[in-house]
Amino acid sequence: MADVNLLVAGAGGGIVAALRAQELGLSVAVIDANEHFLRANNTSMSTAMIPGAGSRFQREAGVDDSPETFAEDVRRKTKGRANPVVTEALSQISAPLVEWLADSLELPLELVTDFEYPGHTRHRCHTVPGRHGTILLGMLHRVARERGIDVIVPARLVTARHEGDVVIAVTEQPDGTREEISCDALVLATNGFGADPALIAEHTPEIAGAVYHGSEASRGDALRIGRTFDAAVDCIDAYQGHGALSLSGTLVGWATVMHGGFIVNTGGDRFADETQGYSEFAALELTQPDNRAFIIFDQRIHDACLAFEDFRQTKESGVLRQGNSVAELAERLGLPADRLEASFTQAAAGRLGETDRYGRSRWGDVDLVAPFYGVEVRPALFHTQGGLSVDATARVLNGAGAPIAGLYAAGGAAVGISGRGADGYLAGNGLLAALGLAFIAAEDAGRRLGERTAGQ
Repeated sequence: MADVNLLVAGAGGGIVAALRAQELGLSVAVIDANEHFLRANNTSMSTAMIPGAGSRFQREAGVDDSPETFAEDVRRKTKGRANPVVTEALSQISAPLVEWLADSLELPLELVTDFEYPGHTRHRCHTVPGRHGTILLGMLHRVARERGIDVIVPARLVTARHEGDVVIAVTEQPDGTREEISCDALVLATNGFGADPALIAEHTPEIAGAVYHGSEASRGDALRIGRTFDAAVDCIDAYQGHGALSLSGTLVGWATVMHGGFIVNTGGDRFADETQGYSEFAALELTQPDNRAFIIFDQRIHDACLAFEDFRQTKESGVLRQGNSVAELAERLGLPADRLEASFTQAAAGRLGETDRYGRSRWGDVDLVAPFYGVEVRPALFHTQGGLSVDATARVLNGAGAPIAGLYAAGGAAVGISGRGADGYLAGNGLLAALGLAFIAAEDAGRRLGERTAGQ
């Protein structure tokens, strides 16, 4: 008999697997390599945006959406390169997931309708007040504690093996002490390999020069463990970059752009369509002099972005610069005033419908008005989006395409729905893969264990 029915390795989005499995009557345990996981994993570092296509929150807001529409948006953004099985599974579970979070876990979710994320044709991102991953993860773990689910830390999953019908997971503490936990099913929710420079250079070299802004525990553990089971990988070159990380290490946020701001280089010049997406923009910033860029916006945009905890932290860090004229802003940012003025002129022309030389068509109807703001940003890698190949029930697949008994993957440990490279990333893709695949894994593990018990 196994020690637990379901073992979850990774206490970020993986906690959803434990919560759902416990509801289904399974015994559960959660381990994490970092004792500071509430603030040190990629779920906690997210903007807490969870896509939910066809949710009741959308219906209440008059938003007409469906899993099919969401899946089509994914296909369009990824140019048809996203894993079709996982895309279908996550688009279908997205609305039930957010409603379960609200109803069963009593999370105060709300639909974001104040601006549009690149690539989404509907308002479908749901979040918690404050719009920050630490708030979301804190809420999830509060419920877990109330329900008696503990997280064993620090305990890193180093390997696993089959022994008959059970999986033996081997954990290691910082002093090298190892312990074994037997389970009927193991969920790998250890994220990707963003913290391993060698793996980044091998699989996603175009972003290797960016600042890594993610969990230090994302070292490719799932890939290494998967190899012991002959697991296959998929879309291993996919990643989420970000073009709005401030010098203080806080996230400025892409709402600054989608509300009508723009980005310039050290010469004061725009260099691309900012609305194409924050993920692919990171690699574009890497091509600019000294890898430096500046987001430019005004008081209206500043005030609108205060809804985000990330932006408030950026403001509090003191990195924003303000000017009552373009010339004054240019001086405070160290940019050529005439070139920055030309970029403002481009923005004004874009709002009048003139063709933008970089292809930007979404500017908004309101001109930027003094006082103006600017903040220096640097290109960043947030997390990888490729990983172990999984089926529609989050089971890990081997090299022959067959499911590996008792082994599941979620979040960055598994292939996501961002296709290849960076330009297929839609806001919330990473968090949906983390929470959604964890939820799906728990449901499948519960069903299979029930069938096995009934057959004995």
